[in-house]
Amino acid sequence: MSVDVSEHACHKYGHDLRDISVWAPSRKFDLVICQSVLQYLNDRAAKSAIKNLAKATKNVLFFEVPTKSDLRHNVDRDVTDFEIYARSGLWYRNELKKYFHQAGAGLWIVKTSAIVLYELEGATS
Repeated sequence: MSVDVSEHACHKYGHDLRDISVWAPSRKFDLVICQSVLQYLNDRAAKSAIKNLAKATKNVLFFEVPTKSDLRHNVDRDVTDFEIYARSGLWYRNELKKYFHQAGAGLWIVKTSAIVLYELEGATS
């Protein structure tokens, strides 16, 4: 299952037309991927989307979004959309840690999951 708010993307790629800030699936998935989405939402909608991602995730969330630091240091300015809500990594970590443990490399483990991380598998930030 995949969702998008873009009618064009839904038609082209077969996604379901949904807004993750107001919708959560009726069941959980072992792996949920959220890539370059939340930077287009204001703070309230992004917080709601993170809560809905937690409702959708049984075990692991892969989460990727450009932060303020990424926009300054890591992205190609010629091809990156800067019409976004730029937030700090700390902002995202603070919201995500309400529901998840950070495992690193963009992976977040649901706090209620049976998955156990050894000391060196989890991120310490």
